[in-house]
Formats: sequence, structure tokens, C-alpha cells
Amino acid sequence: MNPAEASENNLKPGPPPNSSATVYRNLTWAFLVVVILSAGFCLAWPRIANAHSLNAHWPDVLFLFSITAALGFNLARQLPTLNVLASAGITFLIGGVVQIIGTYASVPFGPFRYNKEFDPLIFGLVPVPAPVVWVVLILSCRGVARLILRPWRKVTSYGFWLIGVTAALAILTDLAVEPYATFVHHYWFWEATKIPITWYGAPLVNFLAVGFVALVILAFITPLLINKQLSRKNVPDFDPLIVWTVMMIVFSVTMGEAGIWRAVIVNGVITVVTAGFALRGSRW
Repeated sequence: MNPAEASENNLKPGPPPNSSATVYRNLTWAFLVVVILSAGFCLAWPRIANAHSLNAHWPDVLFLFSITAALGFNLARQLPTLNVLASAGITFLIGGVVQIIGTYASVPFGPFRYNKEFDPLIFGLVPVPAPVVWVVLILSCRGVARLILRPWRKVTSYGFWLIGVTAALAILTDLAVEPYATFVHHYWFWEATKIPITWYGAPLVNFLAVGFVALVILAFITPLLINKQLSRKNVPDFDPLIVWTVMMIVFSVTMGEAGIWRAVIVNGVITVVTAGFALRGSRW
């Protein structure tokens, strides 16, 4: 091939983009359906099974892993698959290590212990799904934060604001998780501390620790979650908001059935205000 032919070939358009984004989009939709169906199972199954049996909690596990898959496939249509896997793996690893330390040494969340009936346990301390909770918490809250901050996405400090708002949303989401997981389902138990102020057993330091751990995780995974490919279209991504809202609805309905209305009210306010800011930001 002579130089002229080589130059001409270089000017030819490249091959059409592969269909991986379409595949991941379809998988995201499929798992969003699974998320909604599993949410229904979470609400209906206690009426069918013994609420205190291990089999009564399989819908929660299905709900957790279907959310993880939906969030992961949603990210994979925007970012390289290896980046998504690495960010989820790092979040799982850091979350798992922190949970093991927290269970063993009561730091940084405060004294708590997991229900020993839920096997298998990592090192006999932490259930396997526990670190997955961190993956769901970080990825869903970050997606909602992106919608909230969409009007300011071109501001120089946008990245720092995204990390901060994500950590704040993680704290607010944990306010809903705690009564659901401890008061209703007894997945873990809080022990008494010297400071009597708690939120359904969870000490205030727990929520500060959740925010701090979220900041640490985000410091590691944020470079992996930056889309370096320029795109003419910048459309809002509503999938994380859908997933996060479904989670909050499940928490609210379950807590309402348990009669813990203070948690329901707080959860409702958090959901409405957050979704309102996210929808407002999506219009920009």
C-alpha cells in the first residue's frame, strides 16, 4: 500500500459503534423490571411466610442483587465495563473491610452485631450481602446526586460537590435503612452507648461514619466513574433515581405496616424533597 492509499484509508470513517451500549440498555430495563417485581415480593412475602424464618428474607436479597445489577448495567452503557467492575469491586472491598472492623471493634459505626442466623458470614462476623449494600448505596446516591447537580455540571468544583452530595444522600438513605433493617427485620442489633440519643437504636456516630466511609469510597472510585468520551448529547439518567425511589417506597411501606410512623414521615420527607430536587435538576 502506497502512502497515498494509507492516507486515504485513514480518512475513511471507522467502523460503526458496537452494540454493547444497546445490550446494556436492554439489560438495565430488564433488571429495572426485576427490581420492581422484587420490591413487590418484599412487601407481599411477610404475609405469606413466617416473618422470622430465613426463607422470609429471600425477597430482600433478590431486591438487593437486582438493584446492584440494574445500577451496574446502567453504568456499563456509559463507561468501560472494566471501570464499572473495578468501582463496584473497590466499593465492595472497602465496605466489607469496614463492616468487619465495625463488627469486631465497634469502630467507626458504634457497637452492633449481625444476626448470626443469616449464613454465610464472612469471618463469622458479616453476612455476604452486607458489603453489597455499600455498592447499592454509593451507586444509587451518586446517580441521584448527578441529577440534582446537573445545572452545575460545568462548574469547576462540580466533582467535589458531587462527592459531597452523594455522601449526604448516603446518610439520609441510611436514616431509612436503619429502622427497616433493625426494628422490622432484625438484620443487625445495636448495643447501648453512653450517648442516649439514637435513631431506632442506631447512635448518631453511625450516620457520621456512613458519610465518612462514603467519602473514602468515592475518593477511590470517582476517577473510574468519569466519562472521558465527549458526547454531543447530555441526557439526564433517571435510572438511579427510579431505583432509589423504589427502595425508599419499600422502606416506607414496610415501616408503616410495622407502625413506626415517625420513621415513615422522615422517610417520606427525604424522598419527596430529594426526588423534587433531582427532577428539577434534570430539566437543565
